[in-house]
Amino acid sequence: MWLRLSLAVGLEAAWEIAENTPMVIDRYRQGALAEGYFGDSIVNSLADTAAAIVGFFFARAAPVWLSVALFIAIELFLAYWIRDNLTLNIIQLLHPTEAISRWQVGG
Repeated sequence: MWLRLSLAVGLEAAWEIAENTPMVIDRYRQGALAEGYFGDSIVNSLADTAAAIVGFFFARAAPVWLSVALFIAIELFLAYWIRDNLTLNIIQLLHPTEAISRWQVGG
């Protein structure tokens, strides 16, 4: 379990580092919600890492169906409430879509 936790934290830390590189920051800035984005704060990166650790222990204890259902519920809630979530971030990072950008700003 500790090896898996270390791998999960390492993967999260690698993402936090990559997410704050000039290349990724510039890519985010192309999106509607990230104009003027300068990267995550240290507190944000640490909170994301802590959330990954909590998620690791939850997923370890919960049945797979519950982990998947909770992920989907959170993604749908965030999409509805703030028009942003992990899925939208990944889509907009890899293949920016004008329709998603317009929807995110309320257009």
